Amino acid sequence: MKTYRFPSEAEVREIITRPTKDAKDLTATVSAVLARIKSEGDTAVLDYEQLFDKVDLRFVCCRATATSPLAVTPEEFAAAEALVSDELKAALQLAHDNIARFHEAQRYAGIEVETAPGVRCWQRSVPIEKVGLYIPGGTAPLFSTVLMLATPARIAGCSEIVLCTPPSRDGRVHPAILVAARIAGVSKVFKAGGVQAIGAMAYGTQSVPKVSKIFGPGNQFVQCAKQLVSLAGVAIDMPAGPSEVEVIADATANPAFVAADLLSQAEHGVDSQVLLVTTSEALIAAVEAEVAKQLAVLPRKDIAAAALENSRIVLVSSTDEALAISNRYAPEHLIIETADAEALAARVVNAGSVFIGHLTPESAGDYASGTNHTLPTNGYATAYSGVNIDAFCRKITYQKITPEGLQSIGRAVELMAAAEQLDAHKNAMTLRLQSL
Repeated sequence: MKTYRFPSEAEVREIITRPTKDAKDLTATVSAVLARIKSEGDTAVLDYEQLFDKVDLRFVCCRATATSPLAVTPEEFAAAEALVSDELKAALQLAHDNIARFHEAQRYAGIEVETAPGVRCWQRSVPIEKVGLYIPGGTAPLFSTVLMLATPARIAGCSEIVLCTPPSRDGRVHPAILVAARIAGVSKVFKAGGVQAIGAMAYGTQSVPKVSKIFGPGNQFVQCAKQLVSLAGVAIDMPAGPSEVEVIADATANPAFVAADLLSQAEHGVDSQVLLVTTSEALIAAVEAEVAKQLAVLPRKDIAAAALENSRIVLVSSTDEALAISNRYAPEHLIIETADAEALAARVVNAGSVFIGHLTPESAGDYASGTNHTLPTNGYATAYSGVNIDAFCRKITYQKITPEGLQSIGRAVELMAAAEQLDAHKNAMTLRLQSL
């Protein structure tokens, strides 16, 4: 990790810059895959599963009662139940219940407003009918993301919740993903990963239903695919990049906690980034020692070590300065481990999710506190929210006008329409006024 002490403005700009990848040929490659899926459907998806995920779903087990090689069967769901321990099932249920409790509180209550005498306006929240969830299964099976996406989708009232996730080489989906899907109320699960999964949900195939909005994290190919299909009438949750965490800490912070928080994000992927901004010189050395100690015993230490090469430690003179850097960085996750954590948190304006105090690790939000862990990355927290109930809904506006309402706003409508040279607009109001 590179260390900056009392950085200049030029150094701050360097600190808040994310590592970039060479995207040369990425769009062309993804576009070609999407085009074939759009034209060939299941055939293309199955071919790409064999090419990219190294599994030929046409010839693997558990196909006796399946209507499609891509679909997860009831028998596979039942087998998954037997493979997941009761202890993990209880943990999944606890997490689901907390996520549901938090998201239930976000239900929209529309208020009718009389904007002028006789003019009533209101808004109604309507669920998106069909949503698609992408759950990565590469270096880690993210069954927690199933809960984070499917739970609010079900609460919102989405009538069809479709989930795609890459299978293992024996053609099976990780059992905890299937158990989480059952708990959260997923309608259908399909064995498809990467770009082919995004294309299948965006365009629809013989097996996979076409959806109206796609949610979920993924690598650079998945994110590129999501952005490309969003240009063709399919909505996506948000633009996203590699996972990231920032920790603001002072001399009261526990170095072991800080190191664990940094490593918990670094182990996500080699392109993840972690940032420590602190007011304590002594803490820097202590955290570096703890990072080395904890890293040595991590199963994913090679991944975490690579991520740490892109990561930074920053020494500043005050927590105010630390917060100023944070608000410019706009982290996906922000952990505040300082004596004045509550006060600092109240002044955060750019962050995906904030974790307050020494006893609040980011991993709590990743799994079971109840907040959603699908969050904007790569600085998009300046403009995007994390996934919530509203992400699965649309707001439809209504208005109703009485004769009194026509008198209240009719002349203003006529004048404005005429000034914009839209005479048919003017006439629609004039005829009604004359009818009075």
